Amino acid sequence: MDRVLNSDIIKKVLVREGGSKISRDPDDPGGVTKYGISKRSNPDVDIENLTEEDAILIYFEKYWTPSKASRLPKSLQDMYFDMVVNFGQRRAVKILQEACNNKAKRKNKKIVVDGRIGPKTIGATKYLEKDRLLAFRVMHYSKLCEKNKGLMKYYYGWIRRTISI
Repeated sequence: MDRVLNSDIIKKVLVREGGSKISRDPDDPGGVTKYGISKRSNPDVDIENLTEEDAILIYFEKYWTPSKASRLPKSLQDMYFDMVVNFGQRRAVKILQEACNNKAKRKNKKIVVDGRIGPKTIGATKYLEKDRLLAFRVMHYSKLCEKNKGLMKYYYGWIRRTISI
């Protein structure tokens, strides 16, 4: 079952998102957060009393299944899924599509960068190396910090997180 096979990937995200520690970072637009589950995105969830099991279920239902991460090559699933959690699915898919389009072997087989994960994008990922996706993710963080200097305080942690995958 998809849920059992990929709980390891979700558990890694829980750790990267701070685990059971409750975060009240005033600069975090998500508000109170635990296991990376924010009050803003999940207003009906009691964040303070959220269990690891409940967090895994939220990630599976709200992120893993809609992201179609299980349809990507195994070598990309962890990186891509972490991007979906960190950026949101649409942005993560755009970065994935840009990385696929900039693969030398795919020059004449460009896919539309629309943020939707469909058969063409999924098919293109079979030619994509994890390191290329990592590079495009890092480039995205750099662009974010260039646009908003206040995000620079997160840059090192974002890069460390990316490299750890």
